[in-house]
Amino acid sequence: MNAHEPSLNGSPGLPKSNEGDPVFDEPWQAEAFAMTVRLHEKGVFSWSEWAEALSHELYKPGRRADASDYFDCWVAALSRLVTELSITSQDNLDRLTQSWQRAAEATPHGKPILLENDPER
Repeated sequence: MNAHEPSLNGSPGLPKSNEGDPVFDEPWQAEAFAMTVRLHEKGVFSWSEWAEALSHELYKPGRRADASDYFDCWVAALSRLVTELSITSQDNLDRLTQSWQRAAEATPHGKPILLENDPER
């Protein structure tokens, strides 16, 4: 591992296989993971900054005892980090979230959810 590669050990609680690879239950979890790694590779934040942001979310009161909300915490940490670093605003994230929700509601069952499906776009 080189100095620019993130250490999975620096992601507290990350679900891993017996081989040490990340495990994802849903495609969006893998996408959030990949987005985080890519932003780190681009130098947007250090892996220690990421681990600190993730830990902040993971140790908030109200977490699910079974840790099934791990990737919800992951997305919350990434959202907070990109707003704190002024990459985007919370308003932009909120608008995009609402757009995805409308797109999901407008998408027929079994079809991929695309932002283009948002009737307000």
